[in-house]
Amino acid sequence: MKIIIKQLGLLVLIGLIAIGCDKNPVSHGGDHTDTDGFILKDENGNGLYREFKGAIDINNINLIVGDTLELSVHFLDHEGNEIQHGEDEEDHEDELIITENDTSIAIIEVEKHEEGENDHEGEEEHYEIAIHIIGISAGSSSFKLELMHGDHADYTSINNVSFNVTE
Repeated sequence: MKIIIKQLGLLVLIGLIAIGCDKNPVSHGGDHTDTDGFILKDENGNGLYREFKGAIDINNINLIVGDTLELSVHFLDHEGNEIQHGEDEEDHEDELIITENDTSIAIIEVEKHEEGENDHEGEEEHYEIAIHIIGISAGSSSFKLELMHGDHADYTSINNVSFNVTE
């Protein structure tokens, strides 16, 4: 009888260990972007805004009423380097959203595209997210940037990104 109880106890213990090792049923799956900041660059590759681990290193976004400023968004790893999307990463589920913006000063649009779609053959294709800031009226405003993965944010800017629109 003692042997049966020991075997039954061992069987229950093994079953609990096996259940505990299963994947988390509330896990969202997929790869998540592990980022500690971001940089916004203009068409010439100049950094106009940079936030890293909560500190704002660069803050120089200015535009004129009626102009559109296109900025590419590059996320930074824990060392402050730009995160590169590998060729095998088909996971372009990430979506950028902009919140907390005063649309009477500027309208901000998000553009997601494959760089190289309309470029020359043989060039490397590169995944890029960009924002367009369209100056509506003179003033200062700001916005919050969030990198969404499905129904949750993988990254939210700690500070609002400030900018100026002049006449």
